[in-house]
Amino acid sequence: MSTKTKGYILGIIAAATYGMNPLFALPLYADGMDTDSVLFFRYLFAIFILGTMTKLRGHSLKIDKNEILPLFIMGILCALSSLTLFKSYLYMAAGIASTILFVYPIMVALIMCMFFKEKLTLNTILCIGLALGGITLLYKNENGDTLDTVGVAFVMASALSYSIYIVGANRPVLKKIPTVKLTFYVLVFGLLLFIGSTKGCTQITTPEHWYLWFNIAALALLPTAISFLCTTLAVQYIGSTPTAILGALEPVVAVIFGVTIFSEPMTQRILSGILLIILAVTLVIAGGNITAPLVRFRKLFPKIIKKK
Repeated sequence: MSTKTKGYILGIIAAATYGMNPLFALPLYADGMDTDSVLFFRYLFAIFILGTMTKLRGHSLKIDKNEILPLFIMGILCALSSLTLFKSYLYMAAGIASTILFVYPIMVALIMCMFFKEKLTLNTILCIGLALGGITLLYKNENGDTLDTVGVAFVMASALSYSIYIVGANRPVLKKIPTVKLTFYVLVFGLLLFIGSTKGCTQITTPEHWYLWFNIAALALLPTAISFLCTTLAVQYIGSTPTAILGALEPVVAVIFGVTIFSEPMTQRILSGILLIILAVTLVIAGGNITAPLVRFRKLFPKIIKKK
């Protein structure tokens, strides 16, 4: 299996698992837990999982002094993205929040273009356009109500934090750190934010029903440990922009769960949105492979030069 193929598969897994956030978080909210407590336990459990993985693989958790600050910054960015996204669930439907969150591939592409001189190719622009068209079709504002401004602001802050995190994961100082160890320390430093927001763990709430601890464990494993690991690896294999565009699958996952678990209707509009997103993701994976056929097709119709 080629490096690019691995990157695309990992990017798809990262997006699919990250889209499971509402599935596990919303029952915890309904059970009386607040956002900071949910995220505190999510990060704490994920740190335990990744720490165990690191030790079982025989890797050391030691890091160099010059790696501490970049890891700290990445951890805070990651935690801010989680916090603002989960806060947005309090102001709007989780599916709508996940839909709006998809502005982050555009942010990633612009950051890479403006600060790292990455060229915006026609294929990238086309993929972003198709994906945004699909997201627009997936969007459903119940009763035609105007979206809450605070909720939108939280989602936009989450998208920006996540965008910078994805770009940062591809920096040389971090690429040399083993992925599991990098993700472990990102979560360790991110946990500091939730320790502070819970006033040194003195204001933590826990689930009233014992079985909802499985939701916390699932949050730690799937949309945290697995998703962040796969995101970091995908960025290193295929780059920041393609990984971000593959994130279009996140709201698709949210819609699928809504239809299969919460009995939401599957309309023609929603189906069209999903197909557009799948097309965008397919074009990302095809990448340069579609360039040659397009050029050959264009040569079938040579430009006619008029003689003066």
